[in-house]
Amino acid sequence: MTSPLRTVSDVILRVDRYPAVSVLDSALNQGRVTRAQLAQIPGLIRGRRGAVAARSYLAEADGRAQSPLETRSRLRCVDGRVPPDTLQLEVRDDDGYLLGVGDLGWRAPRVIAEADGRDAHGTAEAAFADRRRQNRLVNAGWTILRFTWQDTLSPDYIPYTVRQAFTIADRR
Repeated sequence: MTSPLRTVSDVILRVDRYPAVSVLDSALNQGRVTRAQLAQIPGLIRGRRGAVAARSYLAEADGRAQSPLETRSRLRCVDGRVPPDTLQLEVRDDDGYLLGVGDLGWRAPRVIAEADGRDAHGTAEAAFADRRRQNRLVNAGWTILRFTWQDTLSPDYIPYTVRQAFTIADRR
C-alpha cells in the first residue's frame, strides 16, 4: 500500500495523457492530494521512464473537474484550441439566484458544455433535473451543449461543436 501521492505519481508515469490528467483531477477533486503535494511529484519521478510526459500532465491538472468525462471533454477542447475559460461555471440571475452550474464554460459567448455521464445523469430524476436546469439557463441566454463519453472518442467532434455554438452566439 502506498500513499495517494505516491500512487498518483506512479500511475501518471504509466498511462497516456487523458487517463493521467483524469487521475490527477480526481485526486485533487477528492482531496486525496493537494496542489502543494502535486509540486512534489517532479522530484518523486525524476529519472524514471515516462517522467518527461508525466511532468507535462501536472500542468493540466484541475481539481474542479468532477469526473473523468469532464476531464476528457476539457482536454478535447484544449486540443481543439477552444479551451473553456472556466470549469463549474455558476450562472446566476440578476437577483443572485443560482440558475445552474455548467461543467465547462465560455463566458463571453455564453456557452456551457455539460459532460453527461451515465452514473450522474442516468436516472429519470436526474434527467428531469437536468432539463429544468437547462431550461433556466437557455431562458437566461446561454447555449447548452451536452457531451457523452462516446463524443470524447472523436478528437474533432467536441471542439467543432463548441466552435459552431460560438458562431451562432456571434450572430445574436
